Amino acid sequence: MSIAPGRETYDVVVIGAGPAGLAAATMSAEAGLSTLLLDENAGPGGQVFRAIATTPVTERDHLGADYWAGADLVQALRASGAEVVQRATVWSLDQNLEIAVSVSGASAFIKAKRVILATGALERPFPIPGWTLPGVMSAGAAQTMLKSSALLPDGRTVIAGQGPLLWLLAAQILRLGGRIDRILDTTARGSYFAALPHAFAFLTSPYFAKGLAMMREVKAKVQVVSGVTELAASGNGELAGVSYVAGGTRETIAADLLLLHQGVVPNVNLAMSAGIAHRWDDLQLCWSPVLDANGNSSVAGIAIAGDGAGIGGANAAVVRGRIAARAAVEALAPAAVAKLVPMAALRADLAKAERGRTFLDVLFRPAPQFRIPTGDTIVCRCEEVSAKDVLDAVAIGATGPNQLKAYRRAGMGPCQGRLCGLTVTEMMAQARDKTPEEIGYYRLRAPVKPITLAELASVPKSEADIRAVVRG
Repeated sequence: MSIAPGRETYDVVVIGAGPAGLAAATMSAEAGLSTLLLDENAGPGGQVFRAIATTPVTERDHLGADYWAGADLVQALRASGAEVVQRATVWSLDQNLEIAVSVSGASAFIKAKRVILATGALERPFPIPGWTLPGVMSAGAAQTMLKSSALLPDGRTVIAGQGPLLWLLAAQILRLGGRIDRILDTTARGSYFAALPHAFAFLTSPYFAKGLAMMREVKAKVQVVSGVTELAASGNGELAGVSYVAGGTRETIAADLLLLHQGVVPNVNLAMSAGIAHRWDDLQLCWSPVLDANGNSSVAGIAIAGDGAGIGGANAAVVRGRIAARAAVEALAPAAVAKLVPMAALRADLAKAERGRTFLDVLFRPAPQFRIPTGDTIVCRCEEVSAKDVLDAVAIGATGPNQLKAYRRAGMGPCQGRLCGLTVTEMMAQARDKTPEEIGYYRLRAPVKPITLAELASVPKSEADIRAVVRG
């Protein structure tokens, strides 16, 4: 592992050390290509395999066998010869395949012949009343603390939402002795019927038996309320209670911690800033990059793998990473392809890993009231823009997210729309009676992550650069 990139040019640069990035960098390096893996975390693994090499949770049953599969990926990466730089903030990627990265307070530009983006997923925004109160956080954040530091909830804890991660987190907390007082399941009752046509594929997938066993494990220990149609957090300066409606009945319960989750969506900011074409995915209700069968994007030389290419889960991400890497080897070193796994075998592996995915996407499709807020509910956390503010801006002429920036500064904070972008798109589409595709998304530019002026000033400068500014 390096503390900074050791050279200025590489055959392949992989961005993100989650399942897809680990697999892609390993295959690329094993084929003999000069390979650099850049990741912003302290260690490899991404969110799925967070802290896989350093976690204090050593009892394997607590986090589950799927988590520990990441150890084999990390071991293979370290044996491959790929150069790995952790705590590396990639803040720019252009169509010339030039990457701007900041490490240890200094920035540099790196050139690649091929780039594989493996930036993974983000949790979908869950904008309910009170979601900005201290004591309310995402399930993903809670899982990060659990894996990295073995931190567990010990106060009155409520988990609300839907999706596989919600049940996995609940199981992990309970196995480690943490406290969960209630689970509020927001899965819409109609979704079960909508998902039925896809049930056979799911029943024959790897997800079914594991998911069913995990839900039974959790339900045996925690009260689960199904069919929740309304949800709000309340408190004076910090979380004190959670109110919800289920079966037409409203109840409020005391709580010290509320964990929210309603699925994940591709992390598209870096890809969009590079000018890669994206489309609105009506099934997964998010933006996804337009890719070919090998993961290649609309920008020559840039491929996208893993959940950043469309949500498919860890197993699919690993295979997508290998497919993207194999395509890069075919382009750069055709003679080395013979010793790699055949592409047909990889495509078969991907089909197996993705079996049952449509069932999950339909079943756990978030209800409109949990995606499109109203009234004083905060939409943009960075700039404290409410749903009413967004609709008022539409009423006086804002036609899309970029015009909204001028009216309300939504999307202009440190997260650059990661926590509000989807909400804004869907709100404005509904208000203007248009599709999300017609409304569009924020226009994203470098730097896509916050950096200091000192980091920017540290970029190596040529004589031509200096003359352009100083002029003699």
